[in-house]
Amino acid sequence: MKTIAEVVRIFFFILLLVGAGYESATSESPSKADNGSNQLSAYASYSPVEIHIMPLTEFIYTGDAREVSEIKVYVSLLDAFDCQIKTPGVFRFELYKRVQRSAKPKGKRITIWPDIDLTDAAENNEHWRDFLRAYEFNLDFESQSDQSYILQANCLCPNGKRLSAELDLKHTK
Repeated sequence: MKTIAEVVRIFFFILLLVGAGYESATSESPSKADNGSNQLSAYASYSPVEIHIMPLTEFIYTGDAREVSEIKVYVSLLDAFDCQIKTPGVFRFELYKRVQRSAKPKGKRITIWPDIDLTDAAENNEHWRDFLRAYEFNLDFESQSDQSYILQANCLCPNGKRLSAELDLKHTK
């Protein structure tokens, strides 16, 4: 009699566990669709939230006359964790004359370069410098004499966000 009571108790215990497992499995089914969107939102933290023009950016001189023929620009993109990342995007660079001793130092726009589309993997890899964790761009530019400039970099990200950064550049002969 004691053995039958133990078997019945174990049977009800197993039945309780199976019922609880079945109930939790069926209750999770509708949330799996939500879970997929939650997983996508988890990856949103890895999209770029900030852009920096690195201080390595410089004028490149050619010839004996020391005339500027291009600007070598290094741009890094940061995610929400402040890590430099590689991501597709469209980059636009603009150069402005710097107005000395002014509350608004960005003066007249000197030039705007055509957009650089890095949404294609091959093109993206061409500009990416892994050892710097940044992109490198060579922008053609014929400079005037001693002049200060403001270089503005814009990045249109895949999520539709537009990031912008500026860097003061001084051209000295």
